[in-house]
Amino acid sequence: MAVNKLFGNDAAEAAGVTGERAELLAMLAQQRSFLRLTTKDLSDEQARLRPTASELCLGGLIKHVTSVERHWIGFILEGPSAMGDVTDMTQEDLAKRADEFRLLPDETLAGVLADYAEVARRTDELVATVPDLNASQPLPKAPWFEPGAQWSVRRVVMHICTETAQHSGHADIIRETLDGSKSMG
Repeated sequence: MAVNKLFGNDAAEAAGVTGERAELLAMLAQQRSFLRLTTKDLSDEQARLRPTASELCLGGLIKHVTSVERHWIGFILEGPSAMGDVTDMTQEDLAKRADEFRLLPDETLAGVLADYAEVARRTDELVATVPDLNASQPLPKAPWFEPGAQWSVRRVVMHICTETAQHSGHADIIRETLDGSKSMG
């Protein structure tokens, strides 16, 4: 319960979830908290800046992690069709994907953080209530997935945690480069 309080994960507590599900939700809440912390007190313009050699910006990282989480939850509920066909992407699809890593002029940091919070709420609800963490779906066809592989709900949630943690590290470097702030240390 202490981790839930520290990182604002009320999903497990509210649903009376314990054990493995509570642990998964606590880990996910912790990683989300670290990522959100990198945007604290920033303006929209600062969230758009790309101060490193990378194309990444803080607002874009929030958008990307939100999209990834949304797609993987769709995968749990609907199977591989929720992920789309990456083997036949058009130029328009590629442009949309690139925009996922940018905070566009008509977007605000507050808006992408609110979208992230809503996706997180839905994810937490699903993890708390899905009947079986072992339920699995075949992965969609993609060059980065082993052909014929399947992932369980548990594996998907662990992947979301990993993806969030990886991008939280990117975000920490970007924030430190912007103004010297650190989320840890």
